Amino acid sequence: MGQSADVAVGTPTCGTGTLQPALPRHHYVDESSWLLEREQVLMRAWTCVGRLDELGLASKTTGELIPNRVVTVDVLGESVLASVATDGQLHAHYNVCRHRGTQLIPAPADGEASAACEIKSIRCPYHSWSYHLDGRLRSSPLAGDIDAELFSLHPLGADGWGGFLWLHPTPSEAEPLLDSLGVVPERTIRYPLSDLQVGYRATYDVEANWKVIAENYNECYHCGPVHPELSTLVPAFAAGGADLDWAAGIPHREGAWTFTMSGTSNRLPFPELDDDEKVRHKGELVYPNLLLSLSAEHVAAFTLQPLAINRTRIVCELLFERDAVASAGFDPSDAAELWEITNKQDWTICELVQRGMSSRAYDQGWFAPMEDESLAITRWLLPKLSEQSR
Repeated sequence: MGQSADVAVGTPTCGTGTLQPALPRHHYVDESSWLLEREQVLMRAWTCVGRLDELGLASKTTGELIPNRVVTVDVLGESVLASVATDGQLHAHYNVCRHRGTQLIPAPADGEASAACEIKSIRCPYHSWSYHLDGRLRSSPLAGDIDAELFSLHPLGADGWGGFLWLHPTPSEAEPLLDSLGVVPERTIRYPLSDLQVGYRATYDVEANWKVIAENYNECYHCGPVHPELSTLVPAFAAGGADLDWAAGIPHREGAWTFTMSGTSNRLPFPELDDDEKVRHKGELVYPNLLLSLSAEHVAAFTLQPLAINRTRIVCELLFERDAVASAGFDPSDAAELWEITNKQDWTICELVQRGMSSRAYDQGWFAPMEDESLAITRWLLPKLSEQSR
């Protein structure tokens, strides 16, 4: 299925000048399209679940994995057991007993992660079948002579990068995580992502499709009218975002060098940054659901959790050096205030987009030249849907 074959009936196909077509309406508002996308694309991709130390699978002091830990997390509506086994290796399994399908560890109903448990095995509360943290069946009381290898828990792919936990719901189809991340690890190599710690966290439930949020993040055509505070800090954003050199980073206004209300901070830049990175801003969108905003002394990480066709939970975490967070005078409010303002502006406009897309008058949007990066979601999604439909 190519892009030209996916144009909605009635949409103008000529006379659009430099405009390029966005995804048709049904990708944002149609329930059947959401279910197809969830099963055929998102369930077949590496998903960022959250920070390993925040989930309790790694030490907040060192960032190292802690053996004999398990936590329940939600992945696209599926309850999943993420664990670190006795040998220190990451694992993940569907939270489903192989005997009668009981949920092994009760998961919070709101999709949040449970508190991490320090245990060496998982016991089903129904008939006491138990499992090692690597998913192998450990015991099946009174069940007779069964082949334990046939009754291991159903696995997901599990890996770590940048201090984040990544899971793949269909491990038989998973490429290695680093291959999936492409050039992102190389472009962020001087930012000590694995060694950073959450200094501020905010969670938002946004009434918009996750793709609306990703597309909004990927362009700055909207920055002038939507983000006056941010545009004052980064004047190039106010100009519509055309011809921005993201590889080198985007300069701040005179005298500013980071994303805070003042544009400065008493926190020092990360030590390995090059000269541009110490005074400029970078951003990365890691499909499908991790947005990284890279400043000289902190990183804003946004994890998108698609909940429905028109609802997305967003976890915003501001990451700082561990020593900075541990210091007596640590105060992230200078960065948090700017991000709170910017985030609320973004979520408000994304909800307005979703409402407009839900109208019968809307059939398809268009991207202007400075929004070319937003087209990336079309380039990423449509080939994957096409591959699954063959």
